[in-house]
Amino acid sequence: MNRKRLVVIGGGAAGFFCAVNAARMNPSLEVIILEKSSKLLAKVRVSGGGRCNVTHSCFSMAEMVKKYPRGAGFLKKAFHQFFTTDTIQWFRERGVPLKTEADGRMFPATNMSETIVACLMKEANKYGVEILMNREVGELSLVSGEWSMVNGQWSMVNAEKTMMNNESATDHGLWTIVFKDNTAMTADFVCIASGGYPKAAQFDWLRRLGHTIEAPVPSLFTFNMPGNPVTELMGVVAENVTVKIAGSKLSGQGPLLITHWGMSGPAILKLSAWGARELSSSNWHFTINVNWLPAYNEQTLKDKLQQVRFEIATQKIINRNPFALPQRLWQYLLQQSGLHADMRWADLPAKEQNKLIKNLCVQEFAVKGKTTFKEEFVTAGGIVLSEVDHNTMQSKIAPNLFFAGEVIDVDGITGGFNFQNAWTTGWIAAKAIAGLVMSDELWAISSHAPK
Repeated sequence: MNRKRLVVIGGGAAGFFCAVNAARMNPSLEVIILEKSSKLLAKVRVSGGGRCNVTHSCFSMAEMVKKYPRGAGFLKKAFHQFFTTDTIQWFRERGVPLKTEADGRMFPATNMSETIVACLMKEANKYGVEILMNREVGELSLVSGEWSMVNGQWSMVNAEKTMMNNESATDHGLWTIVFKDNTAMTADFVCIASGGYPKAAQFDWLRRLGHTIEAPVPSLFTFNMPGNPVTELMGVVAENVTVKIAGSKLSGQGPLLITHWGMSGPAILKLSAWGARELSSSNWHFTINVNWLPAYNEQTLKDKLQQVRFEIATQKIINRNPFALPQRLWQYLLQQSGLHADMRWADLPAKEQNKLIKNLCVQEFAVKGKTTFKEEFVTAGGIVLSEVDHNTMQSKIAPNLFFAGEVIDVDGITGGFNFQNAWTTGWIAAKAIAGLVMSDELWAISSHAPK
């Protein structure tokens, strides 16, 4: 029998997971990974500050899907096949235990992303997965006398002939993969795990297959505040804040990092994910309100300050920070409220007190632009989910074509959720492809058996 070939386009987390699992599940399958750059598993290497945030310790599917601004319903079905518990077990069985941090993020116990990279590379070597670097795909086409594309839809030209000849259910011809250097190769199965693209035009090669693309916009980006005095606090982390987009219902809560260009950290990144499309439509110019003390609103904070003024009346305001805020942030908030460094709590004027309350609970910042990081770039958008079978990750448009990872219109907030999407969809595609090859092999054996 001729050996069937799977070509995986993309050498990232989803692509590797599809490739190594397909090769393991069906050793007769020839598996090739195509990576357009000279770097493999780039996001795995840089994720989590070089530690790789593998997944999240959320073991409720209903809760887990709430972490995906787009694709929640699709993943809710897919998670029944491969969930966080399966990810943890998969890596543990290969000598890579994961540890859980206080916020639920899970990392390799070594705290090194190279541990995950080495594990995936070892699996690829173990099961004979071939890896080809610097191979950028320019075009995909299906070569077959039985299939053709009509009005953007693939259809079988002569289904009766195929059935009468008792042909294999997977024998739809060969995919031809043409590279940008005009070389080419063929495959029986193709899994596209190329990640998200920042520009809509970069999806054109997939549009030409008949697929619909949800326009890409950035997700998981930081907020730029050029010239704002808060940027002088670069490096300061407020452990728990609430950030709201003025004039909308969008809000996020969690740690906030002040940078030399504006604000970052989980609170900002989560908010950017949920507001990806809305913020894009404003060209990333909007206003945010920051509550540095989410446990308080303006009225309850006023009551708290009255109590503080009574209890520590003779002490200087700058020396006694009753809310455990970072000292540099506390000094900044006092300055923004017009309070002098040597003022005592007992001498706090009503006007300045009200200004301090306002700055602590609803401080306003103008955002003018965003910053994304190339290695960790995440997009909202991609292949429309209605055109992908969640049971197999197979295209509903073209035969023997599969998708995995961020190339489909699924994206999660920060915290390991995007990697879980990669592991889940990669594994499902691998299982489906390995199963199709097995069915094909059984058909070939039975069709050639003595009658």
